[in-house]
Amino acid sequence: MTLAAVVGLVATVAIPAFAAVRGETAEAQTLQQVAASNAQSLVVGSEAAPAALDRSGFTATTPEEIQKKKDQEAAEKAAAEALARRLSAASSTASSSSSSTYSDPIPLVAPGSGLVRRPLMSFNNFGTPYAGHRGTDYMVGGGTPIYSVADGTVVASSESGPGWGVYVKVAHNINGVNVTSLYAHMTYGTRAVQVGDTVSAGQLLGQVGDTGRAFGTHLHLEIVVDGTYVNAENWLVTNGA
Repeated sequence: MTLAAVVGLVATVAIPAFAAVRGETAEAQTLQQVAASNAQSLVVGSEAAPAALDRSGFTATTPEEIQKKKDQEAAEKAAAEALARRLSAASSTASSSSSSTYSDPIPLVAPGSGLVRRPLMSFNNFGTPYAGHRGTDYMVGGGTPIYSVADGTVVASSESGPGWGVYVKVAHNINGVNVTSLYAHMTYGTRAVQVGDTVSAGQLLGQVGDTGRAFGTHLHLEIVVDGTYVNAENWLVTNGA
């Protein structure tokens, strides 16, 4: 009790004295008032409000509903795996098979008339010529049907020609002129004619491939007129194909 009185007295005397030393006039304050003046305060904004709990991501389900959901997910996973297996099997079959990649039914005879026909119903572009290359390369997808450019007789038909891969060669007599046409790089197993067969203009001979010395699927067409190699495309155009 006496100690508290002394402390109070010291505070009452000390504070005015301190102010007097500084040349200031100060109102006497107790320690409790000083502490109250320096105390920190917390201001809560009027707009502050607790965030509402979003319950949209939470659902209450029964054991039956949980099991149904699991069964559905398992069925979807099994279906996806089965589809992946089918696609993988189809891809493997396509890469290992020599069958055509041509999707449409293959006509046995090309449309059109005339002594000379085009060997392809369509193609993308010509290959780049190079020294020693005696034919014209028609760039086109694998499996595209190849047709005889004119009436004639098959004089060669092989699955393993020297550099040509699978090829067919036909001898023609067009208005008294001896012409031979050679169709190279066909797909294995697609030759539709054999040596000695008589063919008509526009008759199916085989399908485009990349066998032999070939880079990419295309038809390598050689035209020889009276023993002389000629530009195949120019010859076709000249003869109205």
